[in-house]
Amino acid sequence: MSAREGLALALEDLGFEVLPSQANFVFARHPLHDAATVAARLREHAVLVRHFRQARIEQYLRISVGTPAQCDALLQALSSIFAGLA
Repeated sequence: MSAREGLALALEDLGFEVLPSQANFVFARHPLHDAATVAARLREHAVLVRHFRQARIEQYLRISVGTPAQCDALLQALSSIFAGLA
């Protein structure tokens, strides 16, 4: 399994909808959480993702596939954020 596939599966386990991709990033949205809010909270955890304010994709995050340690930091930050937003 590639790092991208592993990241996509882990994001899906957190409730994200991940679009199919062959790139070095995943494009994902969470149906229960605003993408701009999630991106801002991730920034507070020193995790940077891209958020676009264009109407069709404003609820999606572009998440680069990093090293295993970077992906783990992202997933831990998301778990912490979602626990606080629940």
